[in-house]
Amino acid sequence: MQTLVAAKDLVKIYQAGEVEVKALRGVSFEIDPGQFVSFTGPSGSGKTTLLNLIGSLDVQTSGELVVAGQAVNQLNIRQRANFRGHNIGIIFQDFNLIPVLTVRENIEYPLLMVKPTPATERQKIVSELMERVGIAEQADKFPNQISGGQKQRVAIARALSTAPKLVLADEPTANLDKVTSTRIIDLMKELKTQLGTSFIFSTHDPRVVSHADVVYVLEDGQLQKPTAENATGHGGDK
Repeated sequence: MQTLVAAKDLVKIYQAGEVEVKALRGVSFEIDPGQFVSFTGPSGSGKTTLLNLIGSLDVQTSGELVVAGQAVNQLNIRQRANFRGHNIGIIFQDFNLIPVLTVRENIEYPLLMVKPTPATERQKIVSELMERVGIAEQADKFPNQISGGQKQRVAIARALSTAPKLVLADEPTANLDKVTSTRIIDLMKELKTQLGTSFIFSTHDPRVVSHADVVYVLEDGQLQKPTAENATGHGGDK
């Protein structure tokens, strides 16, 4: 089985005026297909930076990063966008839905813009995804007409529309109440089992962490070694 994400000595440095900010300091890890992985740690520890690198939204300063068999830093901006569109789905903390599009149209959007798909196939994919995430009845509503939990379900369906190998979620429960958060976590676990998609989370939420197959802790841009417990998905919020 080919490793889905492999990082070795990953370093990311940002230049803030004359000051260098080391967001990641020699991070190494591997993620296998079909895993539910959580990166946790305090604010400013490098979680979002790491997700941006895995998602090809940015490139590392040094070190190696291979995602779905591709060394992402070897691609130019256009190639990275194409790679991301075909291999990676992204769920944003603030949902990032397009306000002038309906629920159905938001989910369909990547199939028009990133991975052109015939109309009949698009309709089938979108309808099946709306059923899977439980928002079929909201299909013709606009984002401002549905709840936060429903918006997150739309975001999940949109991330899955291109059948990506990997879905990245940055603080996916941050704007949701406890009950809705639990339902969203359960939904993503169910989709992982049904579709075989890998999910990688950046999160402070112990409920997300407790459901992960593998938990990695980031502190000051460095990865703490997973314990025997969290390496098997039982690390919880320790």
